Amino acid sequence: MGDVAKDLTSGTIGGAAQLIVGHPFDTIKVKLQSQPAPLPGQPHKYAGAMDAVKQTLAAEGPRGLYKGMGAPLATVAAFNAVLFTVRGQMEALLRSEPGATLTVGQQVICGAGAGVAVSFLACPTELIKCRLQAQSVLADSASAGVAVKYGGPMDVARHVLRSEGGVRGLFKGMVPTLAREVPGNAVVFGVYEALKQYMAGGPDTSKLGRSSFIVAGGLAGAAFWLTVYPTDVIKSVIQVDDYKNPKYTGSINAFRRIFASEGLKGLYKGFGPAMARSVPANAACFLAYEVTRSSLG
Repeated sequence: MGDVAKDLTSGTIGGAAQLIVGHPFDTIKVKLQSQPAPLPGQPHKYAGAMDAVKQTLAAEGPRGLYKGMGAPLATVAAFNAVLFTVRGQMEALLRSEPGATLTVGQQVICGAGAGVAVSFLACPTELIKCRLQAQSVLADSASAGVAVKYGGPMDVARHVLRSEGGVRGLFKGMVPTLAREVPGNAVVFGVYEALKQYMAGGPDTSKLGRSSFIVAGGLAGAAFWLTVYPTDVIKSVIQVDDYKNPKYTGSINAFRRIFASEGLKGLYKGFGPAMARSVPANAACFLAYEVTRSSLG
């Protein structure tokens, strides 16, 4: 099996592991991000992450925590295959000779390049996922009269294609998606490689055990959100914004309005669930990737 096929296979398995472990946390994150600012004197729909979990379970049951998983599950193979394959091909281009270990800086470049590639898959997938995850919040808001109820991922896609500008509508939020994925993946792969080399005591990381992959992967995932979280908030609110009566005119406008009405805290709504998700989900992803890649040779 060639290197590209190995990266495709390993990336797919790693992505599936990441999704299964992390999706409930992601659902709570999006619910907190997308809840509208309350009227003066009124509380938010959710008091915090645990309150969002309790309300979701009470209203929708455990399945509510996995709402919107169909879209990323259907594309997780493509997403992670592209991420790890592009990263692998960039590694090959940057190596001075076959098998040479790359520096942390070179891994940062590989991660950034992979981030550009996956953005074109992440944007429509995230739009569908966020619409499904946030619709219960939007339906309870003041705009309930215009909120659209979706039956599933394909229903979201059909609605957007029919009523929101065709294919272009699926790429709503592309700018903040790029602003998240490029620096975020640069940080992920840079931190992951730096931690592996630190734990190995040098550039040769071939002797590291599974626990090292878990630690490095988990901390790399945490570094992702520490770097780009406000960008993710902007992406989410733009992607769930009403098409006919938009609240925001673009990424900068969304940033200014959120900061003006809610301050810095508004740009970190859902940060707790995101961080709680990132460590186990990315630990699972990198562990599954490394074990699969190693087993393939």
